Amino acid sequence: MDNLELIINIIIIGLLIPTIIYAYRLNKNLTLLRQNQSSLSRLIQSLNDATSKAENSIPKLKTATQSTSGELKEVVDNAKTLKDDLTFINERADNLADRLENVIHNSRRIKDDAAAASNAFKTEKTEAKASPEEESLLQAARSEAEMELLKALRAIK
Repeated sequence: MDNLELIINIIIIGLLIPTIIYAYRLNKNLTLLRQNQSSLSRLIQSLNDATSKAENSIPKLKTATQSTSGELKEVVDNAKTLKDDLTFINERADNLADRLENVIHNSRRIKDDAAAASNAFKTEKTEAKASPEEESLLQAARSEAEMELLKALRAIK
């Protein structure tokens, strides 16, 4: 029986050694945790403060977003109106440019016709003396072309 008691005591000693080592390490960790408990408490408090500040800022942020979105909507509406106005002005400018181009084309044609008539008149004049009636017709044609050009330019304005 002595042997049995000795074996049991050795087994108990063998199990107590790791238990003592584990208890020693646990004690060290608990001491370290107690030492850092105040810094952990401050960290938790600062986290709580930051969370409450964030929660308080959310309604302010919503209000700012709503007012900014209203202002932005007004700016976009004004921009759309201005875009429509600019489109209208651009179309009118295109129409006026087309009309001006037509007037210039017509005036060049009239000028070329008058120049051709003048050249024909000069050749006729050199070949034969022109009568005063022919000269007055040429002047009338030239005056008529000038008048049409003036009318076209006034129509553009």
